[in-house]
Amino acid sequence: MIYLNNETKIESLKQKINKDNICVFMDYDRTITSAESEDSWSTIANKKIMGIEIFNDLNKYYEKYSPIELNYTMDIKTKEKYIVEWYKKCIDLYYTYKLTKEKLKQCVCNSNLKFRKGLKEFLFELYKNNIPVIIFSAGIGNVIEQFLKKEDCYYDNIIIISNFIKFDKQGDMIKFSDNIIHTLNKNIDKVNDLNIKEIVQTKEYRIVIGDIIEDINIIGKYPEDKSLKIGFLNKSINENLEVYRRNFDIVLTQENNFYDIEQYLNIDSKN
Repeated sequence: MIYLNNETKIESLKQKINKDNICVFMDYDRTITSAESEDSWSTIANKKIMGIEIFNDLNKYYEKYSPIELNYTMDIKTKEKYIVEWYKKCIDLYYTYKLTKEKLKQCVCNSNLKFRKGLKEFLFELYKNNIPVIIFSAGIGNVIEQFLKKEDCYYDNIIIISNFIKFDKQGDMIKFSDNIIHTLNKNIDKVNDLNIKEIVQTKEYRIVIGDIIEDINIIGKYPEDKSLKIGFLNKSINENLEVYRRNFDIVLTQENNFYDIEQYLNIDSKN
């Protein structure tokens, strides 16, 4: 089901945006990937490669903290405390179970990761039209990068902002990103990279595509009439539909895909 929450605004933007004046921001886990895919944190907990223990431990954390992430009645400071706690526990597991660069690659190659239908074609259209794509993820950047390469769509118009793991010359994990990117602090205004800022600032319109409410903050403080917010509502549809409709211009439920999004952008048909 597709819900259009401000048809006048959507139609106005559809007439104004073109390949030269937009920048597209996208979440990764269960936005770019399908609603059924494992997330990028779980990807590198493949039980055949990393062992059953890390797989079970990550699942326990997911069952505990995921409902908190999707709780839109909880105080934001309390929620952030739990989310940061979750991420730090997951990071500790990767150290404990001795993640290596080679194991990470094997985990991606043997994962159940799948793109949402139409995503590859959508990325190719953006690449063909030289439209900047910022993948802003609270997941693991190494996994995102590896999976895009595996699927032959890591184009040079794509920038990944995420949590990256550093490895030493032997391929052992030595460091995690200094500043943890989590679901509540993804915001382009907080990014200090001048090259990225320059790319973004040259574009008049911003499109953001995500699957949780917090994803709308990715584009930073930006005029409503120059931003299009698109959200995939993957689960708890009856409970969350109202709040999604208040925050996103277009809401798509989990059976929808990037072919549905394309009809509202129609980028390739514009000069």
